[in-house]
Amino acid sequence: MSTSTPSTPIPPEDPQRRASQTHVHVEGAAPAAPTPGATAKPVRRARKDPAKHRFTRRALLAGGVGLVAATGGTGAWAYDRFVRDKVEVADVSAAETAAGVSTVTSTDVAYTATGYTSSTTTITLTSTATGTGSEALAWYAADIQVSDATLIRSAFAHDEFGQSITDKPSTMASDNNAVLAINGDYYGFRDTGIVIRNGVAYRDEPARDGLAIYTDGRIALYDETSTSADELLADGVWNTLSFGPAVLVDGQVPDGIEDVEVDTNVGNHSIQGEQPRTAIGVIGDNHLVFLVVDGRSEGYSRGVGLPELGEILQGLGCTAGYNLDGGGSSVMIFDGKIINQPSNGGERATSDIVYIAG
Repeated sequence: MSTSTPSTPIPPEDPQRRASQTHVHVEGAAPAAPTPGATAKPVRRARKDPAKHRFTRRALLAGGVGLVAATGGTGAWAYDRFVRDKVEVADVSAAETAAGVSTVTSTDVAYTATGYTSSTTTITLTSTATGTGSEALAWYAADIQVSDATLIRSAFAHDEFGQSITDKPSTMASDNNAVLAINGDYYGFRDTGIVIRNGVAYRDEPARDGLAIYTDGRIALYDETSTSADELLADGVWNTLSFGPAVLVDGQVPDGIEDVEVDTNVGNHSIQGEQPRTAIGVIGDNHLVFLVVDGRSEGYSRGVGLPELGEILQGLGCTAGYNLDGGGSSVMIFDGKIINQPSNGGERATSDIVYIAG
C-alpha cells in the first residue's frame, strides 16, 4: 500500500440505473409491499449457524456469566443489557427482499495492491505514518467514488438485527462479498438512534447527531431529534449511522467536540483522548472516505483525539466527517484482508459493518 500522495482516481462510469428506495419499517410489523415498478434484486448473504454462534459466545463467557449471575441485581441487569442476544429481526436479507430493495451489479472488476476499479466503483487506498516514539501515528484511508449510492451498504452480524449480536467484521465482509469494509456504529450496544440500513428502517429512537447516505448520492450530517425514520425514508435515505460526533462540519473542526458523550451506559468507555478511530468523510456526492486510525501502540501509533480526527479528514479533502465506533473495534478490510493493526491484537466482534459492494 502506498505511503505517498494518492494518484488521481479513475472516474467511475456514468450510472446505468438507480435503485429504488422502499419506505418500510420492519420493527414490530410485517414489511410493506415493494414500491410499484421497483425491481427486487436482493443481496444474498451466506448464513452462519446462529445456534453455533450463541453456543460459542456463551462458552467463552461462561465463567464470567456465572460470577455475574451470582451477584444478582446489577449483575443480572448487566448480563441482560450487554451479553444476552435480543433478536428483533431474525432474517435481515428476507426483510430486504420483502421490501423490494434493489441493487446494482459491477462488471470489469480489477483489484490492485493500492485499490480497486470496476464499472461502478473506484477505490484508492493510502497509508500514512508520521512521528516517532510516543508521537508515532499511523492511519489508513480509502478514497471511494461510486456511480450509485446503493453500493455503499451495511451488514449486521449473523444477518440478524437486535442487541448484543456480534461477529467478526472480516466474517461479515466475507459473507457479503465486500470489496472494502470498516466497522460500523455498533448499533447493538444501545437501544437508541435511528437505524436505517440498505433502505429498511429497523429502529426509530432519535437521540443524537447522525450521518445519512441518500440514494441520490448525497451524504449529510443531521440531527436525529428533528426528524424520524419515516421522514428520512421518504426523503430518499438509504443508510444512517448513529454514533458521532461530527468531527468536520462545512470544512471546519467544530468547537467542543472533545467534550461530547455518545452514551452514558454502565460499561461504556469514554470516546475522548487519543484512541484508535474509525470515521467516514464526505468529499461530494457519491464521493467519500473511509478512515481508520490505529492507536494504543507506542512506537507505532498513539491514536488521535476527535479534533485531530477531523483535521486528518480535512487534509484528505473532506468537507464533512463523522466519528464511528473506535477503540478495539476499529478495523479496515480490503479484498478479504485486514489492512490495519487493531489495538486488540486482532479484530473485535461487533454488531455491524459499512462496506462497498462489488
